[in-house]
Amino acid sequence: MMPAKRIARCSRTTKETEIELMLCLDGGAVEVDTGIGFFDHMLTALAMHGGFGLTLHCKGDLQVDGHHTVEDVGIALGDALGEALGDKTGIARYGSFFVPMDEALAFCSVDISGRPYLVFDADLPQKRVGAYDACLTPEFFRAVAVHAGITLHLKSCYGANSHHVIEALFKAAGHALRAAIQRQDGVLSTKGTLV
Repeated sequence: MMPAKRIARCSRTTKETEIELMLCLDGGAVEVDTGIGFFDHMLTALAMHGGFGLTLHCKGDLQVDGHHTVEDVGIALGDALGEALGDKTGIARYGSFFVPMDEALAFCSVDISGRPYLVFDADLPQKRVGAYDACLTPEFFRAVAVHAGITLHLKSCYGANSHHVIEALFKAAGHALRAAIQRQDGVLSTKGTLV
């Protein structure tokens, strides 16, 4: 059964990262600090366009690189999303959205199905955006999809600037999730369950 108040908290501590996260699917303040400025910007965009409340603080081994931070934040966010949705009863389940960002156009489609899967199809022309490695984008979304138990398709239709491509993908994901988590009656499945 879906909780009346769709809030989840996640603490994750490893030798590589320490994460504290609070997610409210029904809105609230957004405060993000991972130590990677562009990633903070993307997570803030994801939450704002998804209509989520998100408080997230991560201390990671950035002296190595950003990989552990980005992937572990995805794991924590996926865990929190799955917890906040409960058994997924009473949600729209599906959401799809296009987002243009200057010369870039991105698309996201999501199925909150209980079946984790990621399709990521995006050319990222520049390998870095600030201190963020562009190749970590699919790593983040894979971690979210697997840990939330969702099917997630992300596609960049075109774009010449990695900042614009990645930002359009994050915003499209936010809007697609926003549509998929909308409350409705019953379970949208011929099986009668989404777990």
